[in-house]
Amino acid sequence: MQTFSNPVLSRTQAEAALDRAVAQVRRNLPLYAGCCQNHSSVNGVYPPCGNDQWTNGFWPGEIWLAYERTGDPDFREAGLATVPSFHRRIVEKIVVDHHDMGFLYSPSCVAAWKLTGDKTAREAALLAADQLLTRFHPVGDFFQAWGAMAEPGNHRFIIDCLLNLPLLYWASRETGDRKYRDLARRHIATCLRYSFRPDGSTYHTFFLHPDGTPDRGETCQGYRADSFWARGQAWGIYGSVLSYRYEPRPEYLDTFRKALDFYLSRLPEDLVPYWDMIFQDGSDEPRDSSTAAIAACGLLEAAASLPADEGAACRRLAGQMLFSLAKDYVPSQVTPGGGQLLHGTYSKQSPYNTCVPEGVDECTSWGDYFYMEALTRYLTQWNPYW
Repeated sequence: MQTFSNPVLSRTQAEAALDRAVAQVRRNLPLYAGCCQNHSSVNGVYPPCGNDQWTNGFWPGEIWLAYERTGDPDFREAGLATVPSFHRRIVEKIVVDHHDMGFLYSPSCVAAWKLTGDKTAREAALLAADQLLTRFHPVGDFFQAWGAMAEPGNHRFIIDCLLNLPLLYWASRETGDRKYRDLARRHIATCLRYSFRPDGSTYHTFFLHPDGTPDRGETCQGYRADSFWARGQAWGIYGSVLSYRYEPRPEYLDTFRKALDFYLSRLPEDLVPYWDMIFQDGSDEPRDSSTAAIAACGLLEAAASLPADEGAACRRLAGQMLFSLAKDYVPSQVTPGGGQLLHGTYSKQSPYNTCVPEGVDECTSWGDYFYMEALTRYLTQWNPYW
């Protein structure tokens, strides 16, 4: 594992960083009561939106992390106040015909159930797990990301889905029904087979033929097909080791190590990657701070599963990444409606992709959430929402 000489976040600094993040959550509560945060900020402020985006679970996740940090009943009530909207969304099938049920329901409703025992939250999360099962292709063994299931051009999965699968493992534990975990395992096997290149880098998207045979990998949200979309690499790091939490298979850790080694080999000096890792120090391309936060979460998850020396190295790396984020990527001024991390990138257009440019050099809802999660992991023996 590559090592770096960057400073490591101290416990005192981590406490201060998390408390600052909690204060921003508290500041934002009145602005998003009865609504959701947009997926990314606009000029540094999150527009309110309805509960119809794939990212809407992350703002409630921040509220629950703030509640865990403080025990403040105001955060508890604010978190519970978001549950009816998520329950309505899944019951009425409001923009849920895609694979992102884990992103939506793990940090919102699974968190609410684990922390408060709210039965509506549990029911919503189980319904979301059932919805995710409808996206499974038994021929090919994968959860289709989006689009009509019968359309051959839609036979694709994306590496992000690794973070949706813990919802299925949770559903199996809650119900005693193995169908959820069995399909999750089958998807993971397919993902490890096709989404990770031999050098440990990742494809964002992998297409299969309707007969289940492989077609091709693409980096649809990255710079070009053969480049290395940074956030996808972080999903691969975190998702593979989360899979190991639920089923300690050696191939999951092997994949984590290879994906991490590639990631570390492409980092700029401050350990916060550009939006595509084809770019390195000296580039004028935008960074993606959310990637560093996700990777730090993966490192801290791994620290508990790996041999002591390797685990300590992972924790140190996470501390170095968090030091950089807390020092140079947290807003210097308080802004109502603002986020936790600057310089995130949601969707960056290039000459080779078809992305709609959104949230470039802005705060992102998942970046904010995973930054708070990483700080929480760094300071506590945290019980994950995933």
